[in-house]
Amino acid sequence: MNTIKPVEELTFTDDFMFGYVLRDPEICKTLLETLLGIQIEHLEYPELQKAISSFYESKGVRLDVYIKGSNRVFDIEIQNDFQLALPRRTRYYQSMIDMDDLLKGLDYSQLNDSFVIFVCQFDPFNADLPCYTFKNLCLENKNIELSDGTTKVIFNSSAYEKENNLEISAFLKYIKTKVPTSIFTDRLHRLVEEHKLNNKFKNEYLAMNLHDRDITRKAFQEGAEQTKVETAKKLLLEKIPIEIISKATSLPLEKIQELASEVTK
Repeated sequence: MNTIKPVEELTFTDDFMFGYVLRDPEICKTLLETLLGIQIEHLEYPELQKAISSFYESKGVRLDVYIKGSNRVFDIEIQNDFQLALPRRTRYYQSMIDMDDLLKGLDYSQLNDSFVIFVCQFDPFNADLPCYTFKNLCLENKNIELSDGTTKVIFNSSAYEKENNLEISAFLKYIKTKVPTSIFTDRLHRLVEEHKLNNKFKNEYLAMNLHDRDITRKAFQEGAEQTKVETAKKLLLEKIPIEIISKATSLPLEKIQELASEVTK
């Protein structure tokens, strides 16, 4: 099981620290306006590690920072490790954001414009661009946009030197090197250092990690239990006595008898 990273070693790019710093609405607003080149009239207080679960049985999604504007939704993710499934993750996050809106009673026509933003420490497309922006366009005529209100933006911090916007370049450089070189990144860096000395931050960080560890442990235990059940079923099909199966799998006799009635149906 993974060990908890010491508070003293946390940087802005660690999930919890990233979300904690961006919990400040003014910091979030500044970052969004810088990265997207837009003006934000109103920004609700960011929801840290917001969990979204649809009404049907499906895999949930936990967003690093989920911010709601007046008629726009912004999801900002920090991505430190390379993942081939990153493009499909943006698709899934988008669908969960829309489902969250619909479950609140909105009609399709009322869906918020949404921006799914990934800040990566690597180049997910190997094209050496500092930024990749995706919208849905008509293949036959790329001047025609679907206008479904969705935008996906993926930043590649490893190409920060190729970014023409100086503020964005400084931010991407900070992501990649942890060295602040602008007023804004210096502010981010100071907040990171202040949080690491804050007892409230330390307690919340520990509580979150213990919670995640409990979930992981439970999932592991459930997986191990299911393996025992499947093994017992196979042994039952081989006509192995239930007493021997019970000893081999550590399952109680009552459970083996229950499984025996299932496999003989």
